[in-house]
Amino acid sequence: MAAVSIGFKTSPQNVDWSTLDATWARAAELGVFDSAWLNDHITDPAVEHGGPSWESLTLLAALAHRVPGLTVGHGVLSNTFRQPVLVAKAATLLDHVTGGRFILGLGAGWHEGEHVPFGIPLPPIRERFDRFESAVGTIKALFSDAAAREPGVVRPDPFYPLDGATNLPPPVTPGGPPMWLGGQKKRGLALVAREGAGWMLPAIPTYDYDYFADKLDRIHAELEANGRAATAFAFAAQLPTGTTAESRRAAVEAGIRFASIGATHLVLGMPAALGPDGIGVVAAEVATPIREAIG
Repeated sequence: MAAVSIGFKTSPQNVDWSTLDATWARAAELGVFDSAWLNDHITDPAVEHGGPSWESLTLLAALAHRVPGLTVGHGVLSNTFRQPVLVAKAATLLDHVTGGRFILGLGAGWHEGEHVPFGIPLPPIRERFDRFESAVGTIKALFSDAAAREPGVVRPDPFYPLDGATNLPPPVTPGGPPMWLGGQKKRGLALVAREGAGWMLPAIPTYDYDYFADKLDRIHAELEANGRAATAFAFAAQLPTGTTAESRRAAVEAGIRFASIGATHLVLGMPAALGPDGIGVVAAEVATPIREAIG
């Protein structure tokens, strides 16, 4: 079995700044994690309406210095929240801040409860995906060599057109930070395989191995159709670790199982309010046993 990356995810709902800051600082000391993640929500997605949440792009920029040497990213940014040119500019800055260790996770957006109250449009799924697809193309154009010099990039597009656009300073990573795309159905998986560097299983409270295996098979087929090697592609499984010893043991079993199916990255989700002590427990009772089992 190839080496599998193990990360932690302390998403920014129902937690104060000092706890998050201390948690990430502690995680960097533990020596078992390869990556650090946040989700992207304006409110708490666990409830229909409202709930506390920090803005995640700003938050990641504030936390990145706490985890030197670790890859950082979002699982995943919602395309509905931000104009993709600003996403490209923010991603470029994070690429510099982290020395090329930022992964740009991007999805189409979904939670109605954090769109309607703020007047953020949530179009029907067909248009929403059209916009997502266009955003991916716009961001990649701004990561290109052509955007690093005048006269810039011209990209006609019904949603996010570019006309003589530059992205200066350019990313430090050639071609820009790798993009891990959300997508579950046929059109989404085709986009993932055509334009993405990775795919991330959605964060759900149960472990659906058959679903993960099916998506891997379909992405592998799409990659082959696009003449791309699956060996260079990231397949990430998100695993909730819960709050009990029993839930953590289940996460260990799930991590080993997902790795055996073909996951190249495991992202261990922890309620952020558990703080530095909580991340220590996740490291000792989940990440370390998985690492010992899979190498």
